[in-house]
Amino acid sequence: MTVKPLLTLEAAKRIAAAADALAKSNDWRVVIAIVDDGGHLLYLQREHDTQFGGIEAAIMKAHAAVAFQRPTKTSEDAVAGGRLIHLALPGVIPAEGGVPLLIDGVIVGGLGISGVRSFQDGQIAAAGAAALA
Repeated sequence: MTVKPLLTLEAAKRIAAAADALAKSNDWRVVIAIVDDGGHLLYLQREHDTQFGGIEAAIMKAHAAVAFQRPTKTSEDAVAGGRLIHLALPGVIPAEGGVPLLIDGVIVGGLGISGVRSFQDGQIAAAGAAALA
């Protein structure tokens, strides 16, 4: 039997708190979504006055980061470089802000941020993911 690490709700809250701290320090209102290793929503946080369209975008970024096992910035860069096939892949979000969450090198979930510019979403996601390390 294989044993693998698990993303707990407590860890998800710690990740969200770190992401939220960076967002608030810049006065950025965002949605923070954390999914488990199957892409299922584990935690969601939406700052007041944040566009409600960001809810689905954040969830989709987190899901895509797990499904494709890489940051969503990879697809953003590919599309910007002319690799339009990424637009046809199901579940791909070609916008920075989705990152896989790893424990001991194993993907245990994904973090998605939506609400500000793509590179800012990416900065917030990086801060959140760093809290898991």
